[in-house]
Parts: sequence; structure tokens; C-alpha cells
Amino acid sequence: MTEGPAGAAITGEEREALDELTDIRRSIDNIDAALVHLLAERFKFTQQVGRLKAAHGLPPADPDRERMQIHRLRSLAEESRLDPAFAEKFLNFIVAEVIHHHEQIAGGSAS
Repeated sequence: MTEGPAGAAITGEEREALDELTDIRRSIDNIDAALVHLLAERFKFTQQVGRLKAAHGLPPADPDRERMQIHRLRSLAEESRLDPAFAEKFLNFIVAEVIHHHEQIAGGSAS
């Protein structure tokens, strides 16, 4: 037997489980990093949209587009076996931040 994280003796089976847990967590960490990079890339494009809207006097929010995106993401979530309500909450959070950025751009407080 070897020692586990708390210093207690663990069996070979427990050691295998801990090793598997470490591998799974490493995968989760990689996905989290990818999500951050994807969000950063997405926000680069939404900043371009905000500048374009501001230059042409368009409103920061586009409720019709937002409804279409929510519908599209809920469908994708269902196909991916992800809770559609969670996907909608996630998109709403992102959209709220995008609109905030667009309002800042329109007001001249962002580049």
C-alpha cells in the first residue's frame, strides 16, 4: 500500500482511481483553457460589431438576433446532450456582456 493525498494508506485500486481522477482533471483543465481562448476570440469579433454599430448609429442590442441565437444554441445543446436551459443562461450572460461593451463603444469609452 502507498499513501494517499491525506497521508492515509491506499490500496492499488484506490491509487488507480486517483490516477484516473488526475487524468480527467487534466482534461477538464485543458477544456477550460480552450473555453477562455474561444471566449477571447469571440469578444474580439463582438468588439468589431460594436464599433461598426457605433459608427453607423445602430443600437447596441439586437433582440431578433439574440432570439435566433438562443434558439440555435438550445438546439445545439439538445443535440449535444447539454441542458438547453444552461446553454441559454450561458448565452444570455455572454450577450449581456457584449451589449455592455457595445454601449461603452457607442459612448466613446472603449476602443
